[in-house]
Amino acid sequence: MIDGRRSRDGLGGVIWTRPRPGMSYRLGMPARKRPTPEDAATARRVLLGGLGDGTELFGLLGELEPLHPRNDTFPGEVFLRLAGEALDWSGASRADPLALEGIRERFLPECSFRGRQNKKLQFAVLAAAALHGGTEPDLLDEVAWWQTDDFWEYALFAAVAYIRAAANRAGVPTAQACQELAQRPADPGP
Repeated sequence: MIDGRRSRDGLGGVIWTRPRPGMSYRLGMPARKRPTPEDAATARRVLLGGLGDGTELFGLLGELEPLHPRNDTFPGEVFLRLAGEALDWSGASRADPLALEGIRERFLPECSFRGRQNKKLQFAVLAAAALHGGTEPDLLDEVAWWQTDDFWEYALFAAVAYIRAAANRAGVPTAQACQELAQRPADPGP
């Protein structure tokens, strides 16, 4: 369970909901507005700043949600690129890989996932590694079968796990990893 609150989706499944904390950044995106490079920079800044300051993961979700246009993968792409940057920053490579075994348990202890949620997280984690390796995953083809508008959330979970894993690998606090990642130029992506 992602946060312990649940409701039925009418199809026999369970929907996990999260609280809607106050949005200190007061970000807002009209429903039809396309994300801009400034929106991408804001998503990156909010994630790195919040994670570095110790903001709870679900607080970050609440602060970033206004940037997500309905039925769009944004800002998931930003988070996947940031996860790839964290891998690069940590020195992970084919010769010296970062072990993914137990990544959720070790670096997302505040979350538990069930059924399809595990597959969604797995896709986001592997898509970030694919970007780091120089390939471009087909996000739209993958998330079309999800039939939900939550890809960006799983990309956020993957980015947080990779940033925490990179900090652990480097032997530094997560706050330091976030600060150093924030000082690097952002991957412009596609």
